[in-house]
Amino acid sequence: MPMKKPKFEVRNQGTVFFVFFCFAISYFLWGVPVHSALANTATIRIFKNTTVETEQILLGKIAEITGEDRNLVRKIHAIVIGKAPLPGKSRRIDEDYIKLRLKQNDINLSQIKLHIPGKIEVFRASIEITKEEIEKIASDFIIQRIPFKKNRVKIKKIQVSHGLILPKGNITYRVVPPKSIESFCTIPLSIFFDVNGKFQKKVWATVNIEMLIEVVVTKRPMGRYRLITEDDIHLQTMDLANLPSNVITDLEEVIGKRMKRTVNSKTVLRTDLIEFPPLVRRGDVVLIIAESDGLRITTRGKVKKRGCRGERIKVVNLDSNKMIYARVLDSNTVKVDF
Repeated sequence: MPMKKPKFEVRNQGTVFFVFFCFAISYFLWGVPVHSALANTATIRIFKNTTVETEQILLGKIAEITGEDRNLVRKIHAIVIGKAPLPGKSRRIDEDYIKLRLKQNDINLSQIKLHIPGKIEVFRASIEITKEEIEKIASDFIIQRIPFKKNRVKIKKIQVSHGLILPKGNITYRVVPPKSIESFCTIPLSIFFDVNGKFQKKVWATVNIEMLIEVVVTKRPMGRYRLITEDDIHLQTMDLANLPSNVITDLEEVIGKRMKRTVNSKTVLRTDLIEFPPLVRRGDVVLIIAESDGLRITTRGKVKKRGCRGERIKVVNLDSNKMIYARVLDSNTVKVDF
């Protein structure tokens, strides 16, 4: 008698038919095989705390993204979640917002396995520039640029309003002094900070300087019109901040001149306190010289006003009796300027 086939073979045939049927349905309904559909999935594991360095938050920077489809993983990695917080600050992101950004970038959530640990906090990487560091920048700039001997300059105080928090990166700075400085003793500076070649912030610094210079000081009281000799004056070191702008620093500039008014001892001499003694006085007869293109003419004249060397004064030409203006050369000679 012929043996009957075991029943399990019939069941195996049914299983083979079922698997074939599933593949067929998958292919005709979705256009892809079942194993291909399963391959186009990605797993996203969001980190609870993350620090970013750029101005935008990329999903790939705050999550671990895995999957067999490299194009899909690459696309998810590049999704911009949003703007990064300010340097040194943080921003919270929830699950709903992550899903919204995925949908907005045409990601099918059925292809995604999303693991989110509740609230996500994203920090912005930063570098702090302290007030002390800014003061050092200002101090170095002044010391390098000051047009005086270094041992004569002392920085008394530097005022900086606040420190800075900058994005992490290659930090550079440039110091810009004012175009004109009203006082060498107080210098305002602008300091510009760049990160990776891009301007970020500006801070002001004000530098107060003690600048020591030698000035001419009287040794004793001196009366009006007193001629100044070398024994009457000496040099004394003083802080420029406490001195007027027209202070005299050279002894030779003073010797041989006279006082315009009475001064006490230890008086710091200024240009408005001294003058040349007059070489000619009213009524003096002098020689008048006129020169032009190799031609020299001389005549006599009478001085109408006292004058010091280099001053232009009125002189009467005694030959023509006309009034002219001439420059005092010495006690006996004046010259007409053409």
